[in-house]
Amino acid sequence: MQSSFTARPRTLFLDTHDVARLLGVMGLPEAFRALVGRLKADYLRWPEFDKEARIAAYSEQGTIELMPITDGTSYTFKCVNGHPGNGAYGLPTVMAMGALLDCDTGMIRMMSELTLTTALRTAATSVMAAQALARPDSRSMAVIGNGAQSDFQCIAFHALLGIDELRLYDIDPQASVRLQRNLQASELGGKPLQIRICDSVAEAVRGADIVTTVTAYQGQEQVLTADLIEPGMHLNAVGGDCPGKTELEPKILEQASVFVEFPPQTRHEGEIQQMAADFPITELWQVLAGQVAGRRSDAEITLFDSVGFALEDYCALHFIQAAATQYGVGRWVDVTPGQEDPRDLYGWLLAHEHAEPALA
Repeated sequence: MQSSFTARPRTLFLDTHDVARLLGVMGLPEAFRALVGRLKADYLRWPEFDKEARIAAYSEQGTIELMPITDGTSYTFKCVNGHPGNGAYGLPTVMAMGALLDCDTGMIRMMSELTLTTALRTAATSVMAAQALARPDSRSMAVIGNGAQSDFQCIAFHALLGIDELRLYDIDPQASVRLQRNLQASELGGKPLQIRICDSVAEAVRGADIVTTVTAYQGQEQVLTADLIEPGMHLNAVGGDCPGKTELEPKILEQASVFVEFPPQTRHEGEIQQMAADFPITELWQVLAGQVAGRRSDAEITLFDSVGFALEDYCALHFIQAAATQYGVGRWVDVTPGQEDPRDLYGWLLAHEHAEPALA
């Protein structure tokens, strides 16, 4: 693959096929291990980042969000949507793209699809939190909501946390059948997965060590109720990620120790939007840094109120940039003209407008 440092500045471009090739070469379990390692390293640099809540545009159909962040050396952003009704148009609920830029020049070093990559980093972040918050002997997980993100959550928890028993529930039984079929067809290694499709949320949750909720309903829903929660559970709440969208009964939050990514964003978008502004929470990075305790007893109920934060996309973009360089994946494109005289943009256009192939 051609170096990015040529006489003419060029940008590495990765589409969904490129990222799929990378994941095929690496294998999802190994990709998750590498990405979780990157996430932990960058979460430990939390104070070095210039952080802000994402910028969102809301409509009745869904949300489009811009998620920027920088550490002063690299600047990254992601543009991502969430439209639960997209299936009617043959489109995914979540689609994303993003870029990685140098802070010293503003040069766009990479542009990439982030639909697959967002699914990867969301599951990796969930596992990173569970490693710090779930009971070490956790082996079973209930997955409520069996859409596009659920496969990645299951594989990540199996590969990195040793989860070998899955209980699946979705209001659409065919979604659970699809998830079970995909998992059974995957080469995951380790102890074989036991997979059970359940007829209700209660059946799936009863006795589970970890409960992951990853539903797409656009509204305030009580997917989990307090009467289903047992001592020692770790709750991984992924689906509630915008204002007015929740999955948990507020009583659950009162019973649990709640951990979040970035409070200014989570209080606006996460499960804790249902609670008072001073509702007590702990920032995940503080647990990873050893500044505050995570789980304090086997009976404690822990909750990771996950909404997705720009630092995770920063990590994901750097991760796939390194992998693409290592395996020679992607292609170089001219996002900037690269004229010999940087001041003569029009001169470059004059030289190229007749040299380029004519349009039909």
